[in-house]
Amino acid sequence: MRKELGIFILLIVLCVIVSILNPRFLAGANLQNMARLIGAYGIFSIGIGIVIVTGGIDLSVGSVFALLGVLLSMILTEWGWAAVPAVIVVVSIGLGLGFLHGLLITRLNLQPFIVTLCGLLFYRGLARFIAKDETKGFGSAAGFENLRDLATGSLAGIPTPFVLMAIISVAMWVLLHRSVYGRYLFAVGRNEEAARYSGINSRSIINVAYVISGGLAGLAAIIFAFYTNSISPSSHGNFFELYGIAAAVLGGCSLRGGEGSIVGILIGVALLQVLQNLVNLLGVPSSLNFAVMGAVILLGVAGDQILKRRRARKRVVTTEAETVIQGETSRSA
Repeated sequence: MRKELGIFILLIVLCVIVSILNPRFLAGANLQNMARLIGAYGIFSIGIGIVIVTGGIDLSVGSVFALLGVLLSMILTEWGWAAVPAVIVVVSIGLGLGFLHGLLITRLNLQPFIVTLCGLLFYRGLARFIAKDETKGFGSAAGFENLRDLATGSLAGIPTPFVLMAIISVAMWVLLHRSVYGRYLFAVGRNEEAARYSGINSRSIINVAYVISGGLAGLAAIIFAFYTNSISPSSHGNFFELYGIAAAVLGGCSLRGGEGSIVGILIGVALLQVLQNLVNLLGVPSSLNFAVMGAVILLGVAGDQILKRRRARKRVVTTEAETVIQGETSRSA
């Protein structure tokens, strides 16, 4: 909990600094747009975070967005499907891709990095092939206006992606922190072999994590497709997986596995979006966006590692002191 508190204080401090530097930060339109982006990024970042808890990684999310965005556009505008079946098909494909990743990792013992890197390349190429390298969109959204309004609209003044993220966050918090599956997930992430010897079906646990990530990527893909209303198969979703990984790591997920929390991931997402907003409001050249993000993430992770080492040293010193005291007590007795 200390980790989440520290990153939350950093988020508050950053918000105060941004609002002082540019009062437009607190404008209603800016806050609404930022909440919309936090919601959209938060949905798939939760899935990536759950995968990272297992000690894995998912590099394919951005390419999945391109593939599913292209398919969604074609299903609705060219094939004339209704909105509900289209959504079901897109999310189901996301779930299926997640299941495929989990299967390759757990059954063939392939490295998550390799599996999802190949997915990144394959899905992007497939999206370009299906779309014939043409940009897809939704036009006036004739026949599926309700789906577009749901993906881009607001509920009682709160953007629907943010509301959906909040609902998913509660469900994932219960799953991760209050269920048997969550306990097994952390155990597998800390030591998969030990978990397996303890009777945990580690393959199934890891597979479910990738399925969850795929399903949440499918939901986020729909939101981003309507948000941009223009899906270029060669660039749509580029680097999104890095945003998700960065948010999870900033929020306390360890790339070694076995650590992380839903609250931390959400704070990490919010922190990255506030940073992005700061860059835009201060007129920093867009070419420096990634440099700013990379520097902040590096500082955050380095600071976390320094604190971890200090805490570890304190525990060692405390343990040694207790051992000495116990030895002195036994001799005097």
